[in-house]
Amino acid sequence: MGDVFSDLRRNFESGNILMKLIYINVGLFIVIRLIGVILLLFNLGSFPFLQYLQLPSSLELLLHRPWTIFSYMFTHFDVLHILFNMLWLYWFGNLFLSWFNERQLGGLYLLGGIAGAAMFLLTYNVFPYFRNMVGYSFLMGASASVMAIVFAISFYKKEWEINLLFIGRIKLIYLASFSLLIDLLAITSTNSGGHLAHLGGALVGICFAELIDKGIDLTRPINRLVDWFVNLGKRKPTMRVTYKRSETDYEYNARKYQEKVDLDAILDKLKRSGYESLSAEEKKKLFEASKK
Repeated sequence: MGDVFSDLRRNFESGNILMKLIYINVGLFIVIRLIGVILLLFNLGSFPFLQYLQLPSSLELLLHRPWTIFSYMFTHFDVLHILFNMLWLYWFGNLFLSWFNERQLGGLYLLGGIAGAAMFLLTYNVFPYFRNMVGYSFLMGASASVMAIVFAISFYKKEWEINLLFIGRIKLIYLASFSLLIDLLAITSTNSGGHLAHLGGALVGICFAELIDKGIDLTRPINRLVDWFVNLGKRKPTMRVTYKRSETDYEYNARKYQEKVDLDAILDKLKRSGYESLSAEEKKKLFEASKK
């Protein structure tokens, strides 16, 4: 058993941000289900602890559980719920990483989840239709975060096509638009909170795709905040010592691959929008690449 956990830990640490997100979601799902089984065996209730991970629609309750703005986007209970969310995250996450980096994927996952939470809270506390449901409505799942990634890549690569079973080749933009239409039509269904969260995540994904062409990375602020939070508890050394070590083959290949991806994205933008559409940083990278 120890070897199994050691292997899982090694795979988690060596995996990219996409695999880390999937590991976190699946790991928390397994823990939740196991705790639920234990509670039921001792007749201690049916999963009351889930309320401390789900996002409440009540603003008053949210003040007592502010962490749920983040915990809800990693929390699942139903098998099919997590299965479809992780499949979409894996498929579209890999597509996203074909043009963008891991920090942008992680940042967009968080931003999509936050936007989904904001849309859920705003709608439930503004529209009279939902007013009577505020006291007992909760939100959980990675759907909003996944939708942000789906819509980001779909609107960034509007002409990109994929193969769907029984349908054939279809453009990503059509698939995303159809999903958006379903969510709009279903905001008064029994899963209205989930569909509202999808809309919030989709809007963030569209904004990311539109702004990235203008040289604005929507994920930069959230990634800086995460970096600050991670480094918060680290003790600053009184004396800073720096040294340079040679790159390993893996690091060199990873760096060269990322440079190629970045250059391809710049050339694609240059071809579509012209030289003046490039940001100062993109022009610098293009100039440096021309000298090699």
